[in-house]
Amino acid sequence: MPRYTMEEFVKTTGQKDLGEGKFELERDRLLEVNLDGRVWIKRGAMVAYLGNVKFTREGVLEHGLGKFVKKAFTGEGVSLTKAEGTGKVYLADTGKKISIINLNNESIFVNGNDLLAFEESVSWDIKLMKRMASMMSGGLFNVKLEGTGMVAITTHYDPLTLRVTSDQPVYTDPNATVAWSGNLVPELKTDISLKTFVGRSSGESVQMAFRGEGFVVVQPFEEVMYVTTTA
Repeated sequence: MPRYTMEEFVKTTGQKDLGEGKFELERDRLLEVNLDGRVWIKRGAMVAYLGNVKFTREGVLEHGLGKFVKKAFTGEGVSLTKAEGTGKVYLADTGKKISIINLNNESIFVNGNDLLAFEESVSWDIKLMKRMASMMSGGLFNVKLEGTGMVAITTHYDPLTLRVTSDQPVYTDPNATVAWSGNLVPELKTDISLKTFVGRSSGESVQMAFRGEGFVVVQPFEEVMYVTTTA
């Protein structure tokens, strides 16, 4: 561990203004939000703030009845908090690495567990995966974000992005899948003949199959265990 004088420690670890806009990576695992208005953040992600900032948990019907029903079905994995005012807000999520994606009239799907923050200008909706033989503990769902603005996502360790092309589909472990481009519609692929368990499934090999043109983001970590449910 490095040893510092007190002055050296404060200088070395102190906050720095990078001038990169509303979302800045203060550290690989710490997001700085330069707040002047409102952003949505993952509930419980705030670790510090400066200035005149108010935090409000989203209302039960704030985003409409449709999203309320979906949230009731999927669980609490996408609970949000509004951060409003002027100042700096610092966000983190269990030491996971943070990536900032700047949407320009584009869309992206993000696993609900891996969404850290997004600007108010970005619209969102909860999407449930269909034809599921198993369900992730905590709810198998993802969030579609679209429009123009910044989105912050988290990964365990460094993310890997794989290109999907019309002649080269990509297959991923659902528990390691973080995000994918908004034009892709993944399918569930099962193969009960395989002896090894992909995605730590209960007796079946389960993968997500991506076909078309786009990209998929994965992490070197299986974030959620599978729990078998009856249909």
